[in-house]
Amino acid sequence: MTWSEMQPLLSQACWDTLYMVGWSTLLAVVGGLPLGVLLVLTDRGGLLQNIVVNKVVGVVVNIGRSLPFIILMVALIPFTRSIVGTTIGPEAAIVSLAVGAIPFFARLVETSVREVDHGLVEAVQAMGGSTWTVVRKALLPESLPSVVAGLTTTVIALIGYSAMAGAVGAGGLGDVAIRYGYQRFETDLMLITVGVLVVIVTAVQLTGDLAARRLSKRGRSVSAGTRWRILSRPAPGATTINP
Repeated sequence: MTWSEMQPLLSQACWDTLYMVGWSTLLAVVGGLPLGVLLVLTDRGGLLQNIVVNKVVGVVVNIGRSLPFIILMVALIPFTRSIVGTTIGPEAAIVSLAVGAIPFFARLVETSVREVDHGLVEAVQAMGGSTWTVVRKALLPESLPSVVAGLTTTVIALIGYSAMAGAVGAGGLGDVAIRYGYQRFETDLMLITVGVLVVIVTAVQLTGDLAARRLSKRGRSVSAGTRWRILSRPAPGATTINP
């Protein structure tokens, strides 16, 4: 196969892969971020302690993480058909990718949020801050660099999942590698596909690392002043004594 024949295949495959990964990443953030925060808030000693809810959500997340992706895709065929009207193509793959990525990202968010200094949380509460205020002003900003690092890991996992999805009719680089590189013995095309995947994963990793480092530096530069303002501000109703 000549380069002129490979180019349109690779261009469409790259677009399909980025399309699947992009939308499934967005859905993973929308679903996984609040789920991860909820796991922290409802745990023992959490702001919304509810052991029953925590255990139920934890079991659902664990089940979602334990299923191999290829089995998850097959199990979700009826659900996928009811959502997008088909079980093949990038749109169908997005459903399975999102369902697989949400519990994965939720656990990473949970780990990141648990690392936040509990003293800062107590300080916001002492000022009269509600649970939403604690989440918005303390938990999410302080854990953001770690969350971004977790999101990077999730995106890279989704790229791998999308390649597996291509083997069962989702399109993308995985489909090209299997259909042309393996079944038609087009070794050159197979190697190029692998190279493109390596480039995409490397670019995602470098971008995510850079964003996490910048957020971490920015957080350290403002953290001391922010914490001082929070900790030095009197609680509502407290009296101050002027010298």
